[in-house]
Order: sequence, then C-alpha cells, then structure tokens
Amino acid sequence: MSAEATRQTENLPEWKREETDEIEALIENHENVGVVGIAGIPSKQLQDMRRELHGTAVLRVSRNTLQRRALEATGSDDLTEFVEGQVGLVLSDENPFSLYRELEASKTPAPIGAGEVAPNDIVIPEGDTGVDPGPFVGELQQIGANARIEDGSIQVMEDSTVLEAGEEVTADIENVLNELGIEAKEVGLDLRAAYADGVVFDPEDLDIDVDAYEQDVATAAAQARNLSVNAVYPTSQTAPTLVAKATGEAKSLGLQAAIEDEELMPDLVSKADAQLRALAAQIDDTEALPEALQDVEAPAPSTEDTAESDDESSDDQDDADDTEAEPDDDDDDDDGSGAEGLGAMFG
Repeated sequence: MSAEATRQTENLPEWKREETDEIEALIENHENVGVVGIAGIPSKQLQDMRRELHGTAVLRVSRNTLQRRALEATGSDDLTEFVEGQVGLVLSDENPFSLYRELEASKTPAPIGAGEVAPNDIVIPEGDTGVDPGPFVGELQQIGANARIEDGSIQVMEDSTVLEAGEEVTADIENVLNELGIEAKEVGLDLRAAYADGVVFDPEDLDIDVDAYEQDVATAAAQARNLSVNAVYPTSQTAPTLVAKATGEAKSLGLQAAIEDEELMPDLVSKADAQLRALAAQIDDTEALPEALQDVEAPAPSTEDTAESDDESSDDQDDADDTEAEPDDDDDDDDGSGAEGLGAMFG
C-alpha cells in the first residue's frame, strides 16, 4: 500500500477502514479482479448470482469510493476508471476469458421498463399475438408494428422493429412488450473490465469464439508440422516422421539401384522374379522353358508402355509419310531436268 493510500485510509471512519481492508484482502488473495455493472438487477436475482458464482468467483458490492481505494492500494489502479455508477468487484482465480464466459452464460432474459435504454433492437415478431380483437391492435400500430385483425385475432404481419438499440423505451412500448410477454433485455453481471497479470482486458478482448480459436491453433500446428517435415527441420515432434520418410526413400533407392542389402533381398528377389516371368511370357517355345515358367501369361501393358508404343507408331508413320513424299520430289526434279533438255534441243 502506498503512503498516500495509507494516509487516506487512516482518515476513514472505522467501518469504512474495515470495509476497505476486507476488499483489499479479497483482491490480494485472488489471481484477478474485475469490475461488473449491477444496474437494474433486482436484489433477489443478485443474491442468486452470488450463489451461482460460489466456488468460482466472489462478488463484492460496496461504495465506489471504497472500491477505488482498495484497487489503488493493491496496485490495480487501472481499474478505477471503470468504477462508475452501480458496480461491484468480482474476484476469481480463473483466467479472465473463463470468467467472462461464465458471467455471460449466467445472464437471463428480463422485461425492460420505460426509461431504460434498449441494449439492442426491439422487434415484434411476425405471427398471431394470441390477443383477441380489441384496442390492443391500435397500441401495436401506434408503436410502429404492422398489425391488423385477421382470423379472429390480432396478427402481426411481419417482423416489426419498434425501437432501435440505444433508444429509450417509452411507456407505450413497455405496455405492449409486457402484454406479449417479450423480455427485451438480459439481466446479469456486466463485466466492464478485468485485471490480471498487470494487463487490463476489455469485454471486446474477452469475447472470443473458443471453438474457432482452438481450430485455428490446431490448423496452425498442423501447418507448422508440415513445413518442418518438408524443410527437413528436425524437432521432437517431427523427428519420427522424418526418420520414417528417409527410411522409405532409402529403401526405394536401394531397390532401383539393386543394392544387395539384407533388408532389401526379399524385395529384390520378388522384383527379379516378376521380371523373369514377364520375359518368359514373351518366349513362344514353351518347351524351352523350365516347367515352373511354362504357361506364364504376359502381363498387361502399362499405361506408360501403351503411350510409348503409340508414340513409336506415330513416329514410324511420320517416317513412312516422309519416305513416300520423297519420290514425288525426285519426279519433280526429273521433270524439271527434262524440260530444260527439251528447251536446249529446240533452242
């Protein structure tokens, strides 16, 4: 606690000093602290929220001046600017992201009253209101809903936005919403900021899609692993894959080069046997072959062999065409020579 904070605390009445000391102890005994808005929460629901947070976090509500003193005394000065209006302190050993998700999940729908600011657009949904024909249809139309009497009841013909986010709720809108049972706001602890490890987290920082974030991390890890393998960069995670890849490539090279190695011999023998059988199938005189190689059928030509054969046939055909074309050129030359001879003979 700073000297200035100590002097300020000493000048406080006894009950305020005790209250401040208790808040300071709570802050020091937890990993992080947050400021939450509690405006508009009925006392009964606030007590229910305290019970729901039991074991996870502690909610402490006190005078703003005392909360600020406690924050300053414990080195959490950065949170004092958020202590405005009806607020409390929430203290927890969970990380701020988990705390934020828990507070958001604990919020419940509630009716909104006249004079309150709409947290989001208020929409009267399309459909049957379930209200019998009467003056209520006029109330709906008055606040901007497209409503009329149809099939013996009051119908809303399309989704109708009767108030935009940030606008103040009027008494007429409150009455209509209550009649329709529409709860246009959520009641709960509204985290304004959290302080952990010397860092202040805004709600926008904490509002993340955990599943998407985990997927992004998994994708990045997989891409990093692939890069490490392709770049032949050994790590504890990629070394087994690199060794397996190198082993496979070495074996392939050994087979292609016919290297006589103990581990390669079974594959080399199998390869030689296949080549021998393919050669035996090309011999017409089966009696010249050992009995084990008689009646061996020639293997089907591979796609590459077929392609090479087609290329050779095409080349042969081109050569034949060229050969056939050459006599024509000779004839032309002979005709030219004959014409020159006749010209010389007859002057």
